[in-house]
Amino acid sequence: MLKLIDLRLTMTMFLSVPAMDLRQMWFYFISILCFSGSTRAVGEFCKDYIRNFDRVFSVPGDADMLTCTLLAPNVFNYTTVPYNISWYNSKTWKELTGEKGKIVVRGTTLWIFNIEMEDAGDYTCIIRTPSGCFKQSNLLIVNQIIPDTCSRPYATEQKLTNKVKGKLSCPLKNHIRTVDSYTIQWYKECEPITNSNPLWDRFSIFNEELDVSDVRPEDRGLYTCTVTFNLEGHSGRVSETINGTVKMSYSLEPKIVEPVNDTVKAVLGSPLKKNCRVFVPGTGKPTDTVIWMDENNFLSENHSHDVFQAPQIVTRDETGAWLERPLNFRVVKQEDFSINYTCWVFGFRSHVSAYFTLLPTDPNYMIPIGILLTGLLMIFTVSAFIYHCFKMDIVLSFRRMCPFLYTNTESDGKLYDAYVTYPSLFGGGVSGEAEIFALHMLPQFLEERCGYKLFILGRDSLPGQAIVDAVEESIQASRRLILVYSGTTFGSQGHSDTNNDTNRTMDACQSFERQTAMHSALLEGSLQVILVELEKITPTQLDFFPESVLHLRNRQGAVCLWKSSRLRWNRRLKCGGRREKDEGEDIRGELALPSLSSSSRFWKELRYYMPVKGKRMWRP
Repeated sequence: MLKLIDLRLTMTMFLSVPAMDLRQMWFYFISILCFSGSTRAVGEFCKDYIRNFDRVFSVPGDADMLTCTLLAPNVFNYTTVPYNISWYNSKTWKELTGEKGKIVVRGTTLWIFNIEMEDAGDYTCIIRTPSGCFKQSNLLIVNQIIPDTCSRPYATEQKLTNKVKGKLSCPLKNHIRTVDSYTIQWYKECEPITNSNPLWDRFSIFNEELDVSDVRPEDRGLYTCTVTFNLEGHSGRVSETINGTVKMSYSLEPKIVEPVNDTVKAVLGSPLKKNCRVFVPGTGKPTDTVIWMDENNFLSENHSHDVFQAPQIVTRDETGAWLERPLNFRVVKQEDFSINYTCWVFGFRSHVSAYFTLLPTDPNYMIPIGILLTGLLMIFTVSAFIYHCFKMDIVLSFRRMCPFLYTNTESDGKLYDAYVTYPSLFGGGVSGEAEIFALHMLPQFLEERCGYKLFILGRDSLPGQAIVDAVEESIQASRRLILVYSGTTFGSQGHSDTNNDTNRTMDACQSFERQTAMHSALLEGSLQVILVELEKITPTQLDFFPESVLHLRNRQGAVCLWKSSRLRWNRRLKCGGRREKDEGEDIRGELALPSLSSSSRFWKELRYYMPVKGKRMWRP
């Protein structure tokens, strides 16, 4: 009975060959009718290329691929002659077409899914052309999986070399190139190889290869690569097993120890010997060869020449082999200088090289260099000492001579250069000289002589203005805050028993001023505080200091008035030399106030911390 598939193929080929001879078309049509007259007659008159030499091995449950190798130039010119490929089961001679979940025919390949034991046998591919017919059988062998193992019955052998980088290649590359999408998983014995497991940190999967960074003897064993794939809506799995063996003798890449791409100094007219030392890690006898070259040619081995290389010397230790080959100069000549002499190592794994450049020896510059370095060190030391001793004078002079390097502060939105607080606002125990210093001498020097603008509560606040508002607004409008204090400023012992309401008001002002100032200085960083210390502070007095003031004092220090003046006693002596006091007068120390001379160290230090009056335009 004529098969419909053969008729369709016949008509397709007729239509695809418009110039075909009518007799040839009729002959081909009759041949098809004869070939298709019965199922047993399929392929009987085709040229038989016998069974494909490559066998396909599989196991139940896997999928596998059979390939027709007749599409080749030695069979027919498939690039110009139209053809059709059909696959048949050699047991039934039934044509194999797309069968859901079982058969996929794609080009020259036949895919069989969910293989069973009865699927074993020959599968024949037949290629028909307008002038001929060709056939070839492919053998599928189905074996059971070895019990208690994950390996396939037949394994290909691949070799790894001990202590070197190696790789195993999955034999399923042809399968992978045919499918639509796939994933690959490697196993050793039955354990999956994953990068997340630290046991496999030397293993990495790259495409269809399993790379081993440092091969060890325990790496020998059976490795299985399993490819899970999709093909035209079918899902399948195919696996192959590799018997990985480890070759214990090895030779790694050679490493040149000497020379190291550097220069060698030699005296003109003197002999010279330079070794090329190479280490080859491994076992057994190395096959690497060491050769010296200049910039153009291999150097001579003849000992009678002025420059020659001696024979190669090989020594071994427990880790590898040492290769050494000396390069000898009988007498160093002028033409030998400025030439790169290269040591080449030719080996089985790689070719490496290193060189040295021969240069004449340099004159002895050590003495002049030593003198120069000593002079520079002395200049630096003297400069650092002068700067340390006269730092404030240098900075103040620089500010005076180069005001154009500093920003003009008049347009920064601030009204005052400094906000001045003094002990009378913190309560108790301040002398009349301290109040004179804060109310008279500071303004007289900083405002009248230096041109600064100060704010002093009580002097510059508006009549009737709330103290809290005056303090907060004035501090925010100031570039600095000058905090004047003595040893008893923060101590409770400075309060008297009278005027308790007044003292409480002063304490409140003290707390608010200090909190506002420290908040701006420490937390916001918008205000710099200048501490002016009137007298030497004892450790007992430091215990009463607020933490914020102590922090600033330890971090930046204070401008100390007591270092620039001395404490004197206002003694009024009678003729007999006895100290007497008027009624109601306390005998206490009075601070000798500093002079208003700009050369005084105290005023220099205070000006050092005050804002710089520059001339450069301020840009927000």
